[in-house]
Amino acid sequence: MHRRRRTALLTVSAALVAAPLLTACGGEAHPGAAALVGGQRIETTALQAQVRDVRAAQEASPQAAELISATGDLSRVKLNGMIIDRVVEKAAADAGVDATRKEVQEARAAAAQAYGGEQAYAAMLLQQRGVAPDEIDGAVRRDILVNKVAEKHGFPNTPEGQQQFMELLSAASEALDIDVNPRYGEWDDERIQLGTYEAPWIRQLSLDPVNGPEGL
Repeated sequence: MHRRRRTALLTVSAALVAAPLLTACGGEAHPGAAALVGGQRIETTALQAQVRDVRAAQEASPQAAELISATGDLSRVKLNGMIIDRVVEKAAADAGVDATRKEVQEARAAAAQAYGGEQAYAAMLLQQRGVAPDEIDGAVRRDILVNKVAEKHGFPNTPEGQQQFMELLSAASEALDIDVNPRYGEWDDERIQLGTYEAPWIRQLSLDPVNGPEGL
């Protein structure tokens, strides 16, 4: 069956702030939570589990030393991604779109084929996006939702279209009233990331799970 190529390939940054660690005055407002997003907790234990998964995958890689040294504060990298996932889910729900398990499986298989196999695809995601092997389905799901939201709103694959999409995500972010534990920094609704520093090991990517990410 002919598979129609998605036309709206838009950028979601997995950037991260490397601001100094902060402690909450008088104790944490939300003990045990790394962040509150839309009133829902991102538990610190869940964040730490993702960090451990990525570190384990990095340590098993032939480029272990390079990957580990390039990631900086991995806790912030992963928290940033976990929050962005929820922002994208909010934008998708508002647009009335979703990604089925079948769509995720098909997109993952197509991307793996484009990269020369599942192992090569997983290695790329670990290196460029800090995604551990057991997180790949979630990353593919996010990419599908990004493209579906872009298509639903008719955003073109142009700088102007990308700006429109980022403005839509910013509005979704504001609506979620994101509150981050101060030890990880402060969430920026306009930039849709923790703070102002973009980790140098993460590139901005055109999110096309079928044809593979492309540098913009």
